Order: sequence, then structure tokens, then C-alpha cells
Amino acid sequence: MGLKGVSSSFLNALRQKSPFKRKQKKPAAQSLTNPTPTPSPKGDLFDGVLSQIKTYLPSTDVAQIREAFLFAEKAHTGQMRSSGDPYITHPVAVTEICAHWKLDPNALMAALLHDVIEDQDIKKSEIAERFNEDVADLVDGLTKLERINFASKAEQQAESFRKMLLATAKDVRVILVKLADRLHNMRTLDGVDATKARRVANETLEIYAPIANRLGLNNLVREFEDLAFAAYYPNRYRVLKKALENAHGTRRNLLGKITDNIRAALPAYGIEGKIASREKTLYSIHKKMKEQKKSFSDVLDIYGFRIIVNTLTECYIVLGVLHQLYRPVPGKFKDYIAIPKINGYQSLHTTLVGPYGTPIEFQIRTIHMDHIAEEGVASHWLYKSDDMTLSDLQKQTHRWLQSLLDIQSQTGDSSEFLDNVKVDLFPDSVYVLTPRGKIISLPRGATPIDFAYSIHTKIGTHAVSAIINGQAAPLKTTLVSGDTVEIITSDSATPNLQWLNYARTGKARSEIRHYLKTVNLQESILFGEKLLIQALKDLNITMPSRDDPLWAKLAKESGASSIDDILTDIGLGRRLASVVARRFVIDSPMIATSATDLDELNAAHSTQILIQGNEGQSVTLSRCCSPLPGDSLIAVVRPGYGLVVHTDDCPVALNQRKKEPERWVSVGWDDEPSKLLTTRLTITFDNEKGVLGKIAAQIAAADSNIVYLSMSDEASKIATLNITLQAENRKHLAQIIRSIRQVSQVRNIVRTKGF
Repeated sequence: MGLKGVSSSFLNALRQKSPFKRKQKKPAAQSLTNPTPTPSPKGDLFDGVLSQIKTYLPSTDVAQIREAFLFAEKAHTGQMRSSGDPYITHPVAVTEICAHWKLDPNALMAALLHDVIEDQDIKKSEIAERFNEDVADLVDGLTKLERINFASKAEQQAESFRKMLLATAKDVRVILVKLADRLHNMRTLDGVDATKARRVANETLEIYAPIANRLGLNNLVREFEDLAFAAYYPNRYRVLKKALENAHGTRRNLLGKITDNIRAALPAYGIEGKIASREKTLYSIHKKMKEQKKSFSDVLDIYGFRIIVNTLTECYIVLGVLHQLYRPVPGKFKDYIAIPKINGYQSLHTTLVGPYGTPIEFQIRTIHMDHIAEEGVASHWLYKSDDMTLSDLQKQTHRWLQSLLDIQSQTGDSSEFLDNVKVDLFPDSVYVLTPRGKIISLPRGATPIDFAYSIHTKIGTHAVSAIINGQAAPLKTTLVSGDTVEIITSDSATPNLQWLNYARTGKARSEIRHYLKTVNLQESILFGEKLLIQALKDLNITMPSRDDPLWAKLAKESGASSIDDILTDIGLGRRLASVVARRFVIDSPMIATSATDLDELNAAHSTQILIQGNEGQSVTLSRCCSPLPGDSLIAVVRPGYGLVVHTDDCPVALNQRKKEPERWVSVGWDDEPSKLLTTRLTITFDNEKGVLGKIAAQIAAADSNIVYLSMSDEASKIATLNITLQAENRKHLAQIIRSIRQVSQVRNIVRTKGF
């Protein structure tokens, strides 16, 4: 959704045009698992759809849909599918799938017309005039961007995908029609060559199946996965299918015995439940064999049972009955009723040891939960009635779709947007708690950064550290279900580039990138201008005005697009201010930043660069020595990091300066430096009861805040405390140290510099 963050296999898929519209003389394909047969090109082609929609739509709507069919049939006249069938068979089949979901008339008309703009040059305005604006908007959302010039095919396809997802955020029917479109294409993959079939199958597994899962369309997910498995690994598919068929006979008696036992036990509790046995899909068996390195004979839990009851209370009663009949497997119980999955799925899951020691999974749910579990967001149309509301599911779906718009508002290009959306398609979730007990659902692998941004953007932006289950933890800690998380914030804290390495949600990643591109960009421009003014002052000249022709010449020769680009590069250390300043004096090509140039130019640099410590990405206060206002400073220019500032006695800085002396400049503190910067202390003390609390109290009394702490030698009589805290300046730090010394057990306090 090459593009950064998107798998190479998906990009390869995007770079090629869909194979389903090319003329190839091959026999018509047969579906691998097709509960809704694909219509054949006969005179009664549309009769199957009509018979379905007449069961739930009035005759006036049916007449409109038939008119859309005639319009599409005429538009696609002469166009053939790769299988050799008339192309109209495809939109009709897509509409039949949508009719199975009982979608509304406008969605069905959009399904019939979904390719007429892209393939036949029909205008959106013509569809709006012939039918209505709603249908035209849906068709437009489903139409790829073919006629706009892009730098590459990959960029065009990524932008088309972004267009579809943003249309989905406004109207979920767009993605439902698109998923139906992809389902029919998957059912007819035999009509294309093996290479293209594998490409389309892989794209389905990476993108469309996760989207269907995110929307709760479990039936669709299973069919996507098995069809894709058959196309991508045809030999493995055939072998597994045969093995599963052979296993049916040997395990039929086992399933029958378990079914009889459950049916005999439930009436004693006044429960009438529907009991159905089921088997894992071939893809899920293959996936388990691959992940756990097992053979088919080692995968024991191929079969399972689903028990559907009438009420919520009966779900838990049935759970108790099952646990009396068979021994539960420890750690294999999940209550998705109390804590639903992020897509609205609710059910009780338990794995029991059945007869002959075979583990079997049971799913227990109500009729209402079963509707949502199988059809997800589509159940809104399938089962809506006066006594059944799916408000919770709709709200959850709306929140995710709305998050697409939030990500879009913070994202600059289609590849980045697609990258962030793919992150949010993780099928598994972890559930963590706020200090007040509110449950927050996050993707597997999420960190406190994701948690912070899920609460509020400001909390994420100013996050410093986290407290997980009462213990201090860094922001990159991986969260697990059940964790209670609290975020520690500071007004002076801001996002940095490293956060992207451990942010998992699309919202967190887009917000971080937005901050780095906008807020930090302005800070870098201002700081770059400040550095250039000081460098020009060393040469006894003033800053040229923005309309000075030298700026345009400088930008052209250095490959920059604007003055702000040049200033940003200076602020981030990608250009040296002294080199740029010299360019305004010497009328010659751009001076390269070689060691010789730097030696010559920095020799003239006598004016100190004044910093406040809150310049963002342009100025980094090194963590090895944590400089404070009042410290003597030196700084090194690092490309991409701007100025990295050290105390002038920092052992790390002194060592680095020997290797690259030309990159070091003189730095001083501004008259109004940033408040509450961090520094580190190492405290040695007698390890007696309550001492740690006394030290913390003295730090608080000195108007400071502890950011992080760790102890060593905890079991010995004398312990060492490594502590990171906030201080305004050296004077404030001295006050904090004096306050800590009032604790009688404290033996020594040292300000830590170097690693």
C-alpha cells in the first residue's frame, strides 16, 4: 500500500496490470471452493442475481438494478476475460456476491458498473445523471487512477489503493464491493498463467485477506486463504487436501461420539444449542505445520466444534458443562466475549482433551455473535432488524475507517500512507489497561508509544517513559495482554526519528512523521538561519535578502529546491553554515565539504553558536554527558542530526574530537535556555530499609522530577543508584545534590558523564 515499508512481493504485484481483462484463449476456470457458482454466459445471465435481490428489495429497486445491468452489458460489449468469457460475466458475479450479503441497491449498481469508468471511458458525471450521485461516488472510489502521469507504475498503483481506502473510510460499501471483486477474481484464477496467479494470490494473502479479517468477514477470509494457498502452492494444496480426505474416515467416529456426549449433557441444564463440527482450513493447517515445523500427522487439532446458544448466560453454562465432560488444556481458554477482538468478534474459546487424547477446540457463542463472527461488517445488511442492532460493531468499524482519514491527514505520499495502513492490518491484538481500568486494544508488538498516541496525540508527542505494572520502563518496551500502562510526559519532550523503529500502529507512525516533517522542519529552518547569520557575521557580511539572485544560483548549483531547503540542511547538519556563507563571498561553484575546506573555514569561525536546548531535531544534547545550562560546551556537526552538544570535559566528546577535529564548533548557552533538561547522577548509599524513598523525597523537595532509575548491588550492604532526573541548570543541580546529601545513609554522589 520500490515503496518504503511495503513488501517486495506486494510491490511486484502492483507493478503489473491486473490479468483478468486480457484476451487469452484458455478454457473457462472452475472455482476451487465456490458456494456461489460463477454465472455462465447465457441468455439468463442476470437471472441468478434477480432471484436473490427480489427476496429483499422492492420491485422499483430491482428495476433500477436491471437497468444498471443493461448499461454495463452495453459498455462491456466485445470485451473478453482472460478465460475467454464475455467480460460482463465478471461484474454480474461480483454483484451476485454482494447480493448474498444483501447490500443496498446503490451498492449493487456500483458492483455492476465498477469497471465502466476504468475500461470504457464512461464519465462519472454520466453515471450520476443516469443513476444517482451515490452510485457515481461508489464507482469512482473503486476506479484505479490510470490516466494520470506518475513517476512509476508502483506509485500509480499505490495511489489507486490509497484512493480506494479513503473512499472506504467515507463509505464501507466501497471495500465490500472491492472484496467481492477480488473474490471472483480468485475463484477464476485458473484462467491466467501460473506466474500471474501466484502474484495475485500473494497480494490477496498480504492485503485483501487482512482487510477482510479487520472487518470481521471470517467466511471471506477463509475462502481467500484457501484459494490463494491453492494458487501459490498447488502441489502442497493437493497433498494436504488428499491427506485430510483420508483422515475423515478415521476420525468420523471420534466426532460423532463427542457430538452425542454434548447433546446428551445440555438438556439437563435447560439449554438447547446448535452443535456443529468443523475442520481447519487447508491454509491454516499449512500455516501451523510451517510455523511449528510439524508434519500433517502431528497436527492433532484439525477438528473443532462450534456450539451456538440463545443467551450470553448460556455461553458460560455450556463452558462449565464442557469442562466437566473433558479435561481442559491449561492456557488454552480465551474469553472474547468479555474482551472482543478489535473487529467485533465475540466467542468463548477452549481447548479440551477429547477421547483418545486428541485436543479439540470448542467455540461457544450466541446466534447474534455468530452472525457477526461469520459476516462481520456485512452482517449489518444481512441480519438487520428492529430487535437486532449492531451498533458496537459499526462503531468499531467506523473508528478504524476514521483512523484512515486521520493517517491520511498526517501523511505526505501514497507509499507512506499504504505503509501505515498495512501496519494496522495485523490480525492479532494485545489488550492493555489504563490506570483507570479502561481496555485499549493494540496490534501485537505494540509499545508504550502506540499506547500513548491511542490515548491522545499530545500524550504521545510529549511521552518520556512509561510505568508498566508499577515498574518504570522505556518507551520501546513490547506490551503484552494484561499490562497496566501509565505514560510519563514532559512538556520539553518531543518525538524523534528513533520512535519509528518501535511504533507499530498507523496512527502513532503517521503522527510521529507529521511532527518530524512539520514542527521539526520549522525548527530546523529557524536554527539553520541562525547558524548562517552567525557564520556570515564571522565574514563581516550581513544575511542576504530572500530575493537576492545569489540564493537562486546557490540553490540550483547545490540541488536544493528552495531557500528553506538550504536552511533546513544547515539546521540538520547536512550542510555547514560556514561553507554556505563563504559561497556568498566567493563567486565560484558550491564548495565541497572536504576536510581541507572545513579546516580553512572553521579556522575563521570565532563566534559562538548560542543554543537553548529545545531546538528539536536541529540540536541534540548528548545523552553521554547530558549538558545543563552553566556547563561549558562543545558541539559536533553530524549530518541528519544537526549539532550534537557535549560538555567540554565529556570523555566521549574528547575521544571523538581527536578523530574529526574539523567538525567541532564552539557553542554556548542562550540567555534564556530551555527549562528542565535531563542529567544523570550515580549515588552510593547504605542499603537500609526506606533509603530509596528518602532520596526520592529529597529530589522532589528540590523541585526536580525522576525520569528513570536503576539499582545495582541490591543485595549488598552498600548499593548504587543510577538515576536520570530533570534540572534547570548547574545551580539547580547543585541544589538537588545538596538536598540528597541530607539523607544520612548517602555516601557519595557523582554526576555521570560518558558511557
